[in-house]
Amino acid sequence: MSDATQPLVSLRDLKVHFEVSSAGLVEKLFGKTASVVKAVDGISLDIQPGETLGLVGESGCGKSTLGRAILQLVRPTAGSILYKDRDLCKLNDKQMQPVRRHLQMVFQDPYASLNPRMTVGDIVAEPIKLFDNPPRADLERRVQEMMQIVGLNPRFIKRYPHEFSGGQRQRIGIARALAVRPDFIVADEPIAALDVSIQAQILNLLSQLRRDFGLTTLFISHDLRAVRHTSDRVAVMYLGKLVEVADSREIYRRPLHPYTQALISAIPVPDPQVEKTRQRIVLVGDVPSPINPPTGCRFHTRCPYVFDRCRTEEPPLYDVGGGHRAACFLIDEPQRIAARSEQDSAA
Repeated sequence: MSDATQPLVSLRDLKVHFEVSSAGLVEKLFGKTASVVKAVDGISLDIQPGETLGLVGESGCGKSTLGRAILQLVRPTAGSILYKDRDLCKLNDKQMQPVRRHLQMVFQDPYASLNPRMTVGDIVAEPIKLFDNPPRADLERRVQEMMQIVGLNPRFIKRYPHEFSGGQRQRIGIARALAVRPDFIVADEPIAALDVSIQAQILNLLSQLRRDFGLTTLFISHDLRAVRHTSDRVAVMYLGKLVEVADSREIYRRPLHPYTQALISAIPVPDPQVEKTRQRIVLVGDVPSPINPPTGCRFHTRCPYVFDRCRTEEPPLYDVGGGHRAACFLIDEPQRIAARSEQDSAA
């Protein structure tokens, strides 16, 4: 069993950049360089054995790219990804193949992630045959067992994906990911494409499987209610950077970064009276382009507390204790929060 003090997965200054160019042949011949999208730009993060880490942020902030980079589905530009002290970035495709049984993914779209020409039994059996290649009878037994574990009738193994609902298809995707008993799962917005009535069922299933299998999970979502329900810790991304990391209860009780505060203020409250009177933080302006991100703090173009230092310096992740870290100069200069609150009260 893994040492609880030793991270299962460690990211160190991880960067994933993509070259994009709309330049024509003439421009290329005359040396016009391609633009670079900085999808993930220098992230360091530890994921402990057995925990679920929620990763949140607006669409386009780099959440899915980060998850795919950990599994080497997207090759990082720089940095390291340590899995049990082994740097995955230094492995070639052949060396990476046996490691993949320990690192699996549940994709966002249950319609696109399943091969429509394969039966459900073949889909779930594929990773088992690839890594273990058991006898036929044992293979069928394991497939039926996985179907039962995710709440599907084992008699459905001869059916095709189009014969299932969206929630059932996502259960098939989960069964495929768990078929070879991985240590680490990346769940990339696994409920985003599902009806609201089905989302809770999938979240409860993931929580149950985590307890039963001792899974370590990176749960990617833009739904902060789902993240609160499933995660031990929460990491917040903005424009390719981590802006805050904390225990789940702590970050919802005491968000420190203005971006995190805005995200949490957008969570609906089920009490109509509270919902009617509460004040939501509305961010102005658009998310800057990851091709040309702002200097200094990347959030400064939308931050209500911005001051000169934010425009020129990039804030580090300040440690405020208890594993709570936030990348905001307001932590370093708390008097500015008090001054801003007094101005708001006077207005």
